[in-house]
Amino acid sequence: MKRVFLVAIFMAFNFSPAQFTGFNIIKEVQVKKKGVVVSAHPLASEAGAKILKMGGNAYDAVTATQYALAVVYPQAGNIGGGGFLVGVKNNGEKFTLDYRETAPKKASRDMYIDKKGKADTDLSQNGRLAVGIPGSVAGFFATLKYCKLPMEKIIQPAIDLAEKGFAITDKEAEMLNNQREKFQKHNKSSIIFVKDAPWKAGDLLIQKDLAETLKLIQKLGAKGFYEGKTADLLVAEMKRGNGIITLEDLKNYKVAERKALEFEYKGNNVVTMPLPSSGGVLLAQMLRMASFENLEKYQQNSTKAVQIMTEAERRAFADRAEYMGDPDFIQDKTSYLISDDYLKGRWKSFSFDKATPSAEVGKIIEQPKESMQTTHISVLDKDGNAASVTTTLNGYYGSKVLVSGAGFFLNNEMDDFSIKPGVPNMFGAVGGEANSIQPNKRMLSSMTPTILLKNGKPYMVVGTPGGTTIPTSVYQSIVNVVDFKLNANMSVNAPKFHHQWLPETITVENNFPESTISELKSKNYIIEKTKYIGKTEMIVLDENGNIHAVADGRGDDSVAVE
Repeated sequence: MKRVFLVAIFMAFNFSPAQFTGFNIIKEVQVKKKGVVVSAHPLASEAGAKILKMGGNAYDAVTATQYALAVVYPQAGNIGGGGFLVGVKNNGEKFTLDYRETAPKKASRDMYIDKKGKADTDLSQNGRLAVGIPGSVAGFFATLKYCKLPMEKIIQPAIDLAEKGFAITDKEAEMLNNQREKFQKHNKSSIIFVKDAPWKAGDLLIQKDLAETLKLIQKLGAKGFYEGKTADLLVAEMKRGNGIITLEDLKNYKVAERKALEFEYKGNNVVTMPLPSSGGVLLAQMLRMASFENLEKYQQNSTKAVQIMTEAERRAFADRAEYMGDPDFIQDKTSYLISDDYLKGRWKSFSFDKATPSAEVGKIIEQPKESMQTTHISVLDKDGNAASVTTTLNGYYGSKVLVSGAGFFLNNEMDDFSIKPGVPNMFGAVGGEANSIQPNKRMLSSMTPTILLKNGKPYMVVGTPGGTTIPTSVYQSIVNVVDFKLNANMSVNAPKFHHQWLPETITVENNFPESTISELKSKNYIIEKTKYIGKTEMIVLDENGNIHAVADGRGDDSVAVE
């Protein structure tokens, strides 16, 4: 059996061997007939792999990894947020689970509008009023019917990590130090994420309250979170500020099982998330519009390739603002939006000569800068079951509010609604009435967990964090492999770019080809550089059964093998 490992090793520190203080970051693995897990943190990937070794399948592993990320990656991993799961079983069955947060019963359309009619984005992004009803734990239990192991075993690695502690990395220390003032501002009492001295790599993070919360879930099931002690602590936290989530809200939360959005792309069956994820619809639109120009005849990141892909992104994001929202509250126009007739009409204004002004596809509104968030997990087990999960608190550490006594951060997902139609959210996305706030409604998302099938079998499992850059990064990842014939490593780590209709700017990573940038500028494109876009987790399985799993080089992301 062929194996290739690229490894960065964190040295063990002088703590008890029972504590998780020495671990490997593995960026790339090539194996056969083995399960693989790719996530944002090596200890979370290892938790998933451990469950595979115990006899679990892809759905056991992805659930264990999500629980572990809630411990070791608290900036985005969570039990206080929500997510989407796309699954393809080895018998061909496809399913999705929507455990996106919902608006509390007391939520209202204008709850973030001040007396002067201005949208107060601070209230929708920070503190207790920004919190939607968490869906993650309900989602984990909804996944259980596809699992082989009981939840008691699946959750145990996360309990061990919380109870015994783990050594944080340089990146984690930097993030905690950067958020110190916000943690202090939005929490009424001291929290373990704030200490006297600055955090540094190797510091041990022990989360006893979180361990106890996880044990309640282990013992009582979903009721251990949505009812009883944990629910009481969460509602008490709401009452310390202007939060509006009630015990009734928590008890009534439901996961939505939805039919996967499927479409064909150059011999591949793309299986992705439907609304309220805008990501799947955008992905279908962008891939189909790009196919009108025979994208495969151009080089990756060449000027013409970037033009084609950017203009597809521009048009898709304009549609996002006008048409997309929770399908339980609006007329779902997905079939129309991804139809060839509609998209060919959309594409008529494309020209290689110059950029299409965004004013031609929507009303110009000034946008704030892009931000990053969210986390993704890709899993493929030895039997051919595949899971792609993207989960989030929205912004880093969500609302910055930690539930006192329960040890977990709460989301700030209410900002993903159109808090005032025409006003952009923290990621620069403009929304309209379709995504306005209503009680029990799910806010629109950009998360795009995706699985590609070839001849009915998993070919690619892919996803990424990154706010509104998520669908464009998944789009580029697919095109890199299918059209430009790059391997998984080159696809994941190639320089990325992003456009979202508004602002007019194409955002490119710092290492993007200068020649392409120069040529794009000559065609009236506005270019802005950024450090990185997304952190893609990709698994590719070829026709010979060779599995190539890659964790993005932009973070501490890591692969673990069964």
